[in-house]
Amino acid sequence: MDELVTAELIKLALRALLPAIVAIVLALISKEVYSSLFVGIVTGGVIYAAINGPVEQVGVGALEHVFKDGIIASLSDPYNVGILVFLVFLGIIVALMNKAGGSAAFGNWASEHVHSRVGSQLATIGLGVLIFIDDYFNCLTVGSVMRPVTDRQKISRAKLAYLIDATAAPVCIIAPISSWAAAVSGFAPKDTNGLMLFIRAIPYNYYALLTIVMMVTMAVLKIEFGPMARHEANAKKGDIFTVEPPVKTESEEKTDKKGKVIDLVIPVVVLILCCVLGMLYTGGFFSGETFVNAFANSDASVGLAYGSFGGIVFTVIFYLVRKILNFKDCMSSIEEGFKAMVPPILILTLAWSLKAMTDSLGAAEYVAEIVDRSKGSFIGIMPAVIFLIACLLSFATGTSWGTFGILIPITLRAFSLTDADPAKATLAIICVSACMAGAVCGDHCSPISDTTIMSSAGAQCNHIAHVSTQLPYALTAAGISFLTYLIAGFALNAAVSLLCGIGMMIGMIFFLRWVLKTPDSASSQKETQKPEKG
Repeated sequence: MDELVTAELIKLALRALLPAIVAIVLALISKEVYSSLFVGIVTGGVIYAAINGPVEQVGVGALEHVFKDGIIASLSDPYNVGILVFLVFLGIIVALMNKAGGSAAFGNWASEHVHSRVGSQLATIGLGVLIFIDDYFNCLTVGSVMRPVTDRQKISRAKLAYLIDATAAPVCIIAPISSWAAAVSGFAPKDTNGLMLFIRAIPYNYYALLTIVMMVTMAVLKIEFGPMARHEANAKKGDIFTVEPPVKTESEEKTDKKGKVIDLVIPVVVLILCCVLGMLYTGGFFSGETFVNAFANSDASVGLAYGSFGGIVFTVIFYLVRKILNFKDCMSSIEEGFKAMVPPILILTLAWSLKAMTDSLGAAEYVAEIVDRSKGSFIGIMPAVIFLIACLLSFATGTSWGTFGILIPITLRAFSLTDADPAKATLAIICVSACMAGAVCGDHCSPISDTTIMSSAGAQCNHIAHVSTQLPYALTAAGISFLTYLIAGFALNAAVSLLCGIGMMIGMIFFLRWVLKTPDSASSQKETQKPEKG
């Protein structure tokens, strides 16, 4: 009887996730993200209307659900609006730096100090690791700073987008002082120290750790495979795009020759400080809260909006004082920065609306019940099972925070952190980490994930090109992480499991390089696709 109930739950969960599955499949087939997302949203609206209303009113019910409960509700959500404001403000700062010549000057400086493709990739990874405060901030800041450097070394925009994406969420999920640590702390039960739970889970977050190992290994050994090999081969011949990106803004094409390196470095440093202060302010740091508690209680979207606005004010004043831009140039950058962010804003809006459809169909509840029923006698494999479920849920919904927000409370209900048996308490930590790692993995793979979208925006890379080139790399890290969680569930030792994972990862990279050589990697022909209009 229980097996029949579980089978029915799986059917209901698949029905609830069908809109996201439709959108993802269409995007990968058609290589067009806007219409694919919208078709997925409409699919969700039709299913919802068919379940909750009379058949003759399915059309009207679907229309109301798609716009009122989907698109309009997503755009009126305070957190989402804060992220959109942050995106626009950051776009304006990037436009200002480009117009002032700061980005070009940094590119010239870097070309004198970074003399190889390996060096520029390691510099990108290093900067991504340093900017661990927030994944959104990471994506756009690393992209704007490193684009001139990687372009000069003829690194493809797809590879840059991968490096950005792989140092965004995977780094934030192992950084104790970050918006992600704050989110996990908020999802922990009230009788649990959320920040300590996050810190204890870091050594077992194998997807994040192995992704970093994979990036560095492939950069140093100059190994590429799958579709990325073609993009990199084309880049070495001068075609860094392969698939055309959104239309370039005016600020990219016209820069002031008076710009210096400080015209990029100082605004970026001030922007980072302002964003940190903004997040601390929203967490109550200036009202008496401790530094750690302030980060744990911060509102990332509002804090980043405050910080980016402070960054704009400083950057405008700084450039006016240095007389490298006049007031008219600064104000024209507002329009240019906004235009540059239109594609990611549109995709984000549609992705949020799609998530609203899956939520309304009960995806979270059905998946939660399946996880709760999965705990059985084979308790040692539960970390791997939870990792896999988190991957699938995050991939289908495009949200890592939502995924570990669903699964962490369920996991802690099934496994006790305070169990008298140390082995069972350790297993609870491993399972919590598996939730977080799986959520990041699915988010990393999903074309409807906000961080995937913003990594494309940060690198100014065609979004579907980024997804298709990144997917084999992310799936490789996911497969090794799954095996590592199988080992961890029985070994219950972070170091032993991680060493096994690193060994498997390096061996797999060499194996894939040998097996999956791209036949057309020497081709420099562009794929036939129209550029997306920004």
